[in-house]
Amino acid sequence: MNTYMANEQTIERKWFVVDAAGQRLGRLATEVATVLRGKHKPTFTPHVDCGDYVIVINASLIELSGDKWEKKLYYTHSSYTGGLKTKTASAMLEQFPERLIELAVRGMLPKGKLGDQTYKKLFVYAGNEHKHSAQKPEVMVIKG
Repeated sequence: MNTYMANEQTIERKWFVVDAAGQRLGRLATEVATVLRGKHKPTFTPHVDCGDYVIVINASLIELSGDKWEKKLYYTHSSYTGGLKTKTASAMLEQFPERLIELAVRGMLPKGKLGDQTYKKLFVYAGNEHKHSAQKPEVMVIKG
């Protein structure tokens, strides 16, 4: 008996929409990363991008536990001496609410070309509206 290997011709992709309102950031990010990779499918192949598309709405209503809003820091560096900048999670939520979810999911995907390919199937929106209604996305319920 041969082992099944998925390839680009045999992959069927679906579209899912996830409501992030009232969800914890880490729990939501793990579920989204699992669907993006395709690990929820019985035809999962580790070296092939066999995952589905995910649309996350209401990113501005995400929750963090404890005092992470003030203690969790995000770093950027300009590549110049003394160019390190830090932002708290609450400041990120005010300026770039989508980026909180994008960074959390990105860290859970593989590094390299496969991770880049997988990450392109994630679409995050701060509000309730998205522009992918033509794809007829299914609603994905996150427990927790």
